[in-house]
Amino acid sequence: MTDTGDPAVDGLDAAFAETVRRTGASVGALYLLSPDEQVLRLDVLCGAPAELAEPWARVPVSAPAPVAEAVREERMVWVGTQSDLARSYPRTAVALPYPLALAATPVTGVRRWGALLLMWPATRPPYMTGREQGNIMSSCRRLARLLEEAAESGRRPADAGRPRVLPVGSGRRDAGPAMAAADFVERLPGGSCGLDLEGRFTYLSSGACALLGREAGELLGTLPWQSLRWLDEPTYEDRYRAAVLSREPVSFTACRPPGQWLEFHLYPDASGISVRIVPSGAQALPVSAPRQVVSAAAPSRMGQLYQLTHLAAALTEVVGVQDVIDLVADQIMPAFGAQGLVLSTADAGRLRITGYRGYSPGTIERLDGLPLDTGFTPAGRALSSGIPAFFADPEDMRRIYPEAPHISGKQAWAFLPLIISGRPVGICVLSYEQPHDFPAAERAVLTSLAGLIAQALDRARLYDMKHDLAHGLQQALLPRTLPAITGLRVAARYLPATRGMDIGGDFYDLIRLDDVAAAAVIGDVQGHNVAAAALMGQVRIGVHAHATLGTPPDRVLAETNRLLTDLGPDLFTSCLYARLDFADRHVTLASAGHPPPLLRLPGSAARPLDLPPGPLLGIDPDADFPVTRIPLVPGMMLAFYTDGLIESPGVDLEDSMNQLAGELGRADDSDLDALVDTLLRTSGTAGKRTDDVALLVLQYTGGR
Repeated sequence: MTDTGDPAVDGLDAAFAETVRRTGASVGALYLLSPDEQVLRLDVLCGAPAELAEPWARVPVSAPAPVAEAVREERMVWVGTQSDLARSYPRTAVALPYPLALAATPVTGVRRWGALLLMWPATRPPYMTGREQGNIMSSCRRLARLLEEAAESGRRPADAGRPRVLPVGSGRRDAGPAMAAADFVERLPGGSCGLDLEGRFTYLSSGACALLGREAGELLGTLPWQSLRWLDEPTYEDRYRAAVLSREPVSFTACRPPGQWLEFHLYPDASGISVRIVPSGAQALPVSAPRQVVSAAAPSRMGQLYQLTHLAAALTEVVGVQDVIDLVADQIMPAFGAQGLVLSTADAGRLRITGYRGYSPGTIERLDGLPLDTGFTPAGRALSSGIPAFFADPEDMRRIYPEAPHISGKQAWAFLPLIISGRPVGICVLSYEQPHDFPAAERAVLTSLAGLIAQALDRARLYDMKHDLAHGLQQALLPRTLPAITGLRVAARYLPATRGMDIGGDFYDLIRLDDVAAAAVIGDVQGHNVAAAALMGQVRIGVHAHATLGTPPDRVLAETNRLLTDLGPDLFTSCLYARLDFADRHVTLASAGHPPPLLRLPGSAARPLDLPPGPLLGIDPDADFPVTRIPLVPGMMLAFYTDGLIESPGVDLEDSMNQLAGELGRADDSDLDALVDTLLRTSGTAGKRTDDVALLVLQYTGGR
């Protein structure tokens, strides 16, 4: 283990490496949450080079990935086979297209710290025993304690930008040629050459040098596909990646010019790869071999192609404009080594900057709002022509745009127009702090990526417009504030569904009837879309109109029900109405198929109220709604809620209601807003929600 000089880092690294070794994993990765807890950053890696981890070095907590799900749901995520990975986590399967098994486990102590990812070759059983789970979870608790101790002493490992890569197995960080040769001899009866996990030559026998046509001194420390241009073909690098990540033997055939075919057999383990090279006896081209040798003038990196595929898959899943900005900044910028980003959209004849990284606010203010045909920067010409512009150094740009290089202080730029069916959507600018050549292959990849960004950005803008419309409609239909009523303490929340348009049919209201009475209502219109929200507004207005006339609870529901059956909306509505009479101190309730409220009396446990329901609104115009009457006792609390708060897959509704009642009974009622937050948090509605949630809590103080 390498000594970094920081006790916090060294202790964490030692515990992490021991966990990887003890579990028999071939690859281990420790992710730590960013300060805002929105992104998981790869902090320590073991068993694979950092380059291979680029597509998954930063994982948003909201992403459909095993490590993110482990953190969100605070549970171990086990994936036993590659087919399971492709079925459950298709984006992760794109980045890891190899036979393997993996486990992602949250690293949690006093607080959430991140997640531990362990990967095994597909040769291990596709299941995990209880003992294995216990050992891994125990190791994660130990990692959490080390992080907490480091944080308490102000020595929490800092984000260094790139993950620390630790050795596995032998514990040697850099194996010299002699040790690499010894490893190779142990793995194979004969010798050819050895590669480290980064893919570099660490040992070559004289026979290998003869077959490859180069001296050992020319090849040691180099990557085969860079020092041997006839191996510069994506298929060959992919075979190396497969050996590293699957830890299984891999073979392929390649042609050394002018016509000698060689067989390469790769034998990987935790310390590197032994490669046996033998002449091929076949004269015809093997089926698995490429039919043409790739020209050295057009190199293509398999890793970059995998990354492009991964980014393309990620772009199909983004939702809003901010998601597009974050994806470009967090994954596309690092993938191409860029240090700056400006993403602009075409709006009313001008380029409006919607997101940026690596620029000062003053620079962005100067660039924001340029006309679409601006000649100040290359953005205008690139957008009007639809042709990307690449500038390798400031002098290259200064010849055409003399003022542009001075604005940002960058040294190289790629201006990528975002065009959809001939229509300009905007422009994406990647910039570099050092001069940067843009080879033909990289330009082609960036140009292709610009088309994907354009499609994603256009969809995201449309989604944001719909979301803003839906959100405005929702806010207009729900009460902005609840009236202050003497003798009542009140708190309420509405949480939209996290899928769809973030809008729904759940509603609540508190109505002042007169000086000695008030009404509370909660309801749930089927669905969570614009139609549901619109019907919710009609129901709420109908209930409010009848309630203010002093109508009894059963008649309020009956009249509202008749209104809905006349409208024929094809959507059904549940509703619970309660009238609180402060003069004679009683509460009268009626329900239209709605979950019963929770009742908490002073000195007693909370429980669901025994309330016989009537039918849902909008079904039977002549339906009756039974009435229930209970005493209004000082200190009593009533909690009204919609089914989104209690519905969970595989859990009985009655059990969920009793569990919620238990939480209400234990909660501190000194602050009702804090109590509502506690109920929402403990009911599991803080993460993804397939339904919207409304919660209204009342406490009668008896101050009348």
